[in-house]
Amino acid sequence: MNVLITGITGSGGSYLAEYILENHPGVEVFGTSRWHSTTSNKNIRHIKDKITLFECDLNDMSSIIRVLQKVKPDKIFHLAAMANVRACFDVPLAVIQNNVMSTANLLEGVRLICPNAIFQMCSTSEVCGTPETSPITEKHPLNPSNPYAVSKLASEKLAYAYWKCWGIKVIITRAFCYCNPRRKDLFSTAFALQVARIEQGKQDVLHHGNLKSVRTMIDVRDVCKGYWIASELCDYGTPYNLGGVDPLTIGNFLEILKSKSKVNIESQTDENLLRPSDITNQVPDVSKFYAKTKWLPEIKLDKSINWLLNECRKENT
Repeated sequence: MNVLITGITGSGGSYLAEYILENHPGVEVFGTSRWHSTTSNKNIRHIKDKITLFECDLNDMSSIIRVLQKVKPDKIFHLAAMANVRACFDVPLAVIQNNVMSTANLLEGVRLICPNAIFQMCSTSEVCGTPETSPITEKHPLNPSNPYAVSKLASEKLAYAYWKCWGIKVIITRAFCYCNPRRKDLFSTAFALQVARIEQGKQDVLHHGNLKSVRTMIDVRDVCKGYWIASELCDYGTPYNLGGVDPLTIGNFLEILKSKSKVNIESQTDENLLRPSDITNQVPDVSKFYAKTKWLPEIKLDKSINWLLNECRKENT
């Protein structure tokens, strides 16, 4: 089996590649990275001899065609995107243009070159916007409240249209909040990196934004396993929530992280970290995915936070 991961040098893509290599040895892993990103392949440095990497800008249709013709993928995991929610308020048009058109180009390439490939559209809980009910089911009204979320919802709808119109085997997953030490723009990673810097005397105070929002946390390694299981068992053309099961506030998460520090941590609000529009509650109902796959997160929150903090300590050495 040949598997193609778009954005393989990114945080989620690199962890997905690791999961596949460790658990599915008969699978050949291929990945794409934009030409202006390939000088920084830190996330895949330990597996680069086990994968095949292509320079490919998904806004360049010719490069997509070239890659699909060479790989002939049986499965495609589409993770490539501009995903920094805070930054999307500064460059909204760039985020929308990149994320929507890269998905459209890739889907059209699949239709033309490998229409029998399974296409996993890796989306986000952000498409739901501010919840009207909680926990959030897949039937929740979709009211994205930031440009990144709009771009991901448009991408979902494009994928659905290609399934309805041309029978592309589209599977849609919506990942909720997760621990991922390779993605520095996440609040969890930003907190852990600051704890590590304070421990090492490189910073005095931990800066944070809104601490009142409620989330469930899941380990990125569980998410990647969920992506693979979804590609094997889930129905086409319908979304599935992937997320944790134990709600806590961002402030609770920060206190747990501070309790694991080797030194006392002082923290304060930074106005620059507050979003113009914030989603205050992201608690998923994962029963639909469980009913289809019998999958639930395996890595406990405490273990995941320990891993996150230790990885961030390494990052600062």
